[in-house]
Amino acid sequence: MKLFKCALVGLVLTFGPTAYSADEGLSKKYSSCMNKSVSTQDMVECIDSEYKTQDARLNSAYKLLQQNLSADRKKQLLEAQRLWIKYRDANCSFYYDPDGGSIARLSANDCVMTSTAIRAKELENLARN
Repeated sequence: MKLFKCALVGLVLTFGPTAYSADEGLSKKYSSCMNKSVSTQDMVECIDSEYKTQDARLNSAYKLLQQNLSADRKKQLLEAQRLWIKYRDANCSFYYDPDGGSIARLSANDCVMTSTAIRAKELENLARN
């Protein structure tokens, strides 16, 4: 079972929408949680928890970036963010192949989580410039 779990985690993290990377700001708590997972449901819970962390990070970065923008640029950012969310949701839902079994569910959830982390990093970088 442990070997299967490691292989499954490896597949999600290697062949999912993005390879796992600490560079994207995923937490050590997430990595530890995934290492301790013994079932698909455990992994889904780890991903869901990390998604909440990354979503909060994204919202903070968005608010920080907004602080120094003109009214026109704030509108542009809002439109870009709405389109990005629409893209993320459509793209990640494609990973959830109804015939794909548990790996499809993990891939879809991982897609949302890692896409959110990447976008948070992007907004953080824009706010620093």
